[in-house]
Amino acid sequence: MSRPVPPPAAGSAGGRAYAIGLRNRFRGITVREGLLVHGPAGWGEFSPFAEYGPRESSRWWQACVEAAHTGWPEPVRTTVPVNVTVPAVGPERAAQIVASGGCATAKVKVAEKGQDPAEDLARVEAVRDALGPGGRIRVDANGAWDADTAVSMITELDRFGLEYAEQPCASLEELARVRRRVDVPVAADESIRKAEDPLKVRAAEAADVVVLKVQPLGGVRPALEIAEACGLPVVVSSAVETSVGIAAGVALAAALPELPYACGLATVQMLTGDVTAEPLLPVDGALPVRPAAVDEEHLRAVETDPAGWRERAEAARKAGQGR
Repeated sequence: MSRPVPPPAAGSAGGRAYAIGLRNRFRGITVREGLLVHGPAGWGEFSPFAEYGPRESSRWWQACVEAAHTGWPEPVRTTVPVNVTVPAVGPERAAQIVASGGCATAKVKVAEKGQDPAEDLARVEAVRDALGPGGRIRVDANGAWDADTAVSMITELDRFGLEYAEQPCASLEELARVRRRVDVPVAADESIRKAEDPLKVRAAEAADVVVLKVQPLGGVRPALEIAEACGLPVVVSSAVETSVGIAAGVALAAALPELPYACGLATVQMLTGDVTAEPLLPVDGALPVRPAAVDEEHLRAVETDPAGWRERAEAARKAGQGR
């Protein structure tokens, strides 16, 4: 039976830290870490990656505060379609991940440092075989290609049928050049969440789709404002959080007026554990729209010393005051 966690005091001095293993290396890490904070509206998550300093992390803290203290807008749908995420693994493992993911859409990581293009092609081919002809595939290069390489690789990979290519290059100028030279739609991720002005993507005509993540954008409401201002189709994606952080992404996706694409929110599958007895996992390719109730037994199993995370939260809070 699930045991609710006694709420700690909300705020930058409180919270409980977690460290959960990843089933496959992702973004160069094998353990996902973060801080969970409780407030009158529920639980919030603060989990910026290690390389993010206080200023960039301040938006992640604002999203945590929104979840814990304010809550989210009313949803306009009860479920959110999602994709399975395939890290830069070998073909056999990629096929296994797709087969067990329960989704008709797959997002495949490509352009991993230390790998060659043949490995990307083999991985995407394996995903196509696992999905079948009716499944949808999108690839994500995390800005690793230059424009010429992006054009060449997207053209090669499109033989397996691409829904879109996410952040093939790092700069807006390169994205715009690639977009003009390929038939595959281009999606912007880092160009939104790491930008001082996320709206420059549309002005530069650099993308057909925008990928929005709640924590890097400061919360559900700021992300909704960006979506409205961009005026482009939106895919809501995760930062590989626990179900607490994923619930915020689901809340954003559920509040969007239109949701033409499956969202990248099925990433609890990538973790070896969670902080709730009822993880947000896909059923028939969709996630339910609901918050995540942190469970004491599950949290204790992954809990770690919160001191460092509380310091990061305080630094992020202070940095946010100066934005």
